Amino acid sequence: MPELGALPTVVQLFTRQAARTPDRIALADGDERLTYAALDAAVNRLAARLAAAGAGPGVLVGIRAPKSAACVTAMLAVLRTGAAYLPLDPEHPAARTELVLADSGARLLVTTGEPATTTLPAVRLDEDVPATAAVPEARPGPASPAYVIYTSGSTGRPKGVVVPHGGLAALLAGMRDLVGSAPEHVWLSAAALTFDMSVPELYLPLVTGGRLILLDPKAAILGKRLAALIEREGVTHMQATPSGWRVLLYAGFRAPRLTALAGGEALPPALAKDLRPRVGRLINMYGPTEASVWATSWEVPWEPDTVSLGTPLPGASVHVVDDRLDRVAEGELAIGGTGVASGYLGRPALTAERFVPDPYGEPGGRLYLTGDVVRRTESGLEFLHRSDTQVKVRGYRVELGEVEAAMDELPGVRQAVAAVSGDALVAFVVGDCPALRTRLAATLPAYMVPSRVIRLDSLPLTPNGKIDRRALEEKL
Repeated sequence: MPELGALPTVVQLFTRQAARTPDRIALADGDERLTYAALDAAVNRLAARLAAAGAGPGVLVGIRAPKSAACVTAMLAVLRTGAAYLPLDPEHPAARTELVLADSGARLLVTTGEPATTTLPAVRLDEDVPATAAVPEARPGPASPAYVIYTSGSTGRPKGVVVPHGGLAALLAGMRDLVGSAPEHVWLSAAALTFDMSVPELYLPLVTGGRLILLDPKAAILGKRLAALIEREGVTHMQATPSGWRVLLYAGFRAPRLTALAGGEALPPALAKDLRPRVGRLINMYGPTEASVWATSWEVPWEPDTVSLGTPLPGASVHVVDDRLDRVAEGELAIGGTGVASGYLGRPALTAERFVPDPYGEPGGRLYLTGDVVRRTESGLEFLHRSDTQVKVRGYRVELGEVEAAMDELPGVRQAVAAVSGDALVAFVVGDCPALRTRLAATLPAYMVPSRVIRLDSLPLTPNGKIDRRALEEKL
């Protein structure tokens, strides 16, 4: 792999590809088809409007719009100005959106319809205004921010992960070599744009000359419809969480030429064994948002007995360490290399806690401490458990502390604990709070609202006076 500073940015790669294959279909959104030339022209028009509105290097631009060709255009247009983008889900509660916008310091909002906030200037995607000036050429460096994605926070406050251009470029270069993305390939994008899993499936086809098929995330749970789309469009590459792959299997899915990537949550061995003979390749991917999406991979063999996290992608390094950062056979997984994010936006103390100097890499390098406890095996790394209360719900990262903090603020709640059962959140509540789930939905994304509420007279405690989470799990 080239040195990080030598890697071109995603928007430079896309521009070069558009010049090479202007008439090839780049993107399909339902019945809408855009060639590389048409998409590049739309990006230029919107980038000019954004630059005139103040977008440029050092500026963060919020994008609040349904997943669509226009939204992908907006992401590329923001990058073309040299600014960084912040994806916002239009289905999240308005209070959540306003909190994230305020916390991020975004200075411009790209949206459809009426803006979600009245405090920021807005550029409307549904107004295709002709460009009046050329876009100033931006040359962001490898450390310049490309995007910010907010994840759940253990203290009750979501946190923004800043991913630089260098990390994004390294991810695309490593995945291109891993999965063989090429002009003849067709990628399906099924993830929500606020889910970092969407990043490689959006950009990799557009920088390698392939075709991108957009799918509304809500349609991804319709197994038969999704399977038919994969066959109709000739999809060759697709990412999904294990929960998503299970939906397809229930629908009788089979695609012998498909490269299937599983990630976002642990891949159960039984599911890997069922899925492997139905696809051409099955690759288990692992990585947190703080490591630019994916950091390791493992090619699943026929008849797998166990599932491994595998080995590092090109440019990444992984270490199993103890509290002193000494290497051990079983301990916390630490990730280093080119994909490590810049840190948490506006959170220097938290950044210093989780991003530490890398004693094993290049001078000035850093390790991200994942909180995942793993052990080394012959096939790579085996995930054991979390060292904290972070969980995964349908691939989304959820800090139980944030859910509990939201419940604690509700009137009538004396104590509250969140837990996970299968792929669903459960709330244990002491007190009386009518319409608890409805109240939570006013401030939390839908995937963070418990699907079950169990009322208790008191919470079980350990001999040390702490909440006995194991005893609570027995009530599920």
